[in-house]
Amino acid sequence: MRNAQKFNFTEGFDTFGVPDALPQLPLSLTYRGSSVEVLALLDTGASVNVLPYEKWLELTA
Repeated sequence: MRNAQKFNFTEGFDTFGVPDALPQLPLSLTYRGSSVEVLALLDTGASVNVLPYEKWLELTA
């Protein structure tokens, strides 16, 4: 695979306090001159992406 990149799994806890590890990648989203930094879940099987409402408010402020 050309130009392949590796992303580390971020260790944390789920909402029930169970240890979990998720592949996340840092993104910088820009909209009309405003930018916000987020960690995106790398889900190669997903058909939809979700942006938390708070981040949308921050981006569009």
